[in-house]
Amino acid sequence: MRQAAAGRSLPQPFWWLWGSVLISRLGSFTATFLVLYLTAGRGYSASFAGLVAALFGAGGVVGSLTGGVLADRVGRRATLLVAQVTAAGLTTALGFADRPVLIVVFACATGAASSTSRPVVQTVMADVVPTAQRVRAFSLYYWAINLGFAVAAATAGYLSVHGYRWLFVVEAATGLLSALVILIMLPETRTDSGDVGERVTEQRAVGLRPVLRDGPFMAAVGLSFLLIVVFQQAAVGLPIAMGRDGLTGTQYGLVISVNGILIVALQLPLGRVLEHPDPGRLLVLASLLCGCGFGLNALAGSAPVYAIAVLVWTLGEIVHSPLNMGLIARLSPPHATGCYQGVHSLAWAIATIAAPLTGGSVIDRFGPDTLWAVCAALGVCAAVGYGALLLSPPGPYRQPGPRITVAVWQRRRRAARPDQYCD
Repeated sequence: MRQAAAGRSLPQPFWWLWGSVLISRLGSFTATFLVLYLTAGRGYSASFAGLVAALFGAGGVVGSLTGGVLADRVGRRATLLVAQVTAAGLTTALGFADRPVLIVVFACATGAASSTSRPVVQTVMADVVPTAQRVRAFSLYYWAINLGFAVAAATAGYLSVHGYRWLFVVEAATGLLSALVILIMLPETRTDSGDVGERVTEQRAVGLRPVLRDGPFMAAVGLSFLLIVVFQQAAVGLPIAMGRDGLTGTQYGLVISVNGILIVALQLPLGRVLEHPDPGRLLVLASLLCGCGFGLNALAGSAPVYAIAVLVWTLGEIVHSPLNMGLIARLSPPHATGCYQGVHSLAWAIATIAAPLTGGSVIDRFGPDTLWAVCAALGVCAAVGYGALLLSPPGPYRQPGPRITVAVWQRRRRAARPDQYCD
């Protein structure tokens, strides 16, 4: 009952946005089943399917950054509506494209349009949810994403029996329904009010240069990038390693399902545990769990041991994801939240491209055990980085005495460098 009451205390605009995200994720088929559609459904080669998937991801890099910039300069609601309607149209076009060149073009464009919404959604959440409730809100958001993905994966097989194109049609339909919810129920949320209740003031949106020169923020983005590269090995290195150990695709599916089951089961119950004004220690713990979990794969040779490794790094993912999103929101000035979220989403998109390239290359040259050792090292590096960033604030904020919280650090940073937040 306490958890339900806490959830109801979140602002109503958050719940409408949350509902729209869940609706869209219930039809999230394209990114997951694009390669299977091209190879099994259309008879294209694996190399062509890989090229299309890479271009889909490359489009996501552009869309992530564009969405954040437009959210600040045009508005959150308008950007979301245009992105989702455009993505629905392009998804349908991709499903019915009958020439390789059209498939390539529509895949890249669809990846861009689909990724435009991600930083805008997180920006709206930062707008409407008070600082003290953001970790809870991001936990609910992450839970909705994984629940929607689980349902989509379960229904995709049934739809594909009737033709793979139904996957594209249904995804477009859920995208339009999500846009309709935003159009009717979600107001424009762009404001310039600060985390501690500052009076709303008119300020111009920042460009990218101040964001890239923001040392603490870019450090947080870099640490997030390291862990995303590690997490992505669950879809790249893990199936390859299990295949080399003689395990089947069915066994891989059962092992990786542990990840989704744990997230859906534990993300909400752990939400209140993660609400902490100073997330440094928890982010250090999450990084270590991530590194140790993937490192355990080096000791695995059977499905049960791989499942134990998945359990360990999933616990790290459950802790890291909402806390990291909350940290990024706190380090973003109110009138430039979209641009900051766009840069963070850009790092996420680049990591999803870098992970398969680096993971496959390391396995081919040195073997899976080397990849798992690298993942463990990256987890430790991220833990050290979060400790240095949050437990020992750098520069003018390093001082004797008690540690300062991120919120206090952010207020001091704004006061010390007000010129950073205007054109």
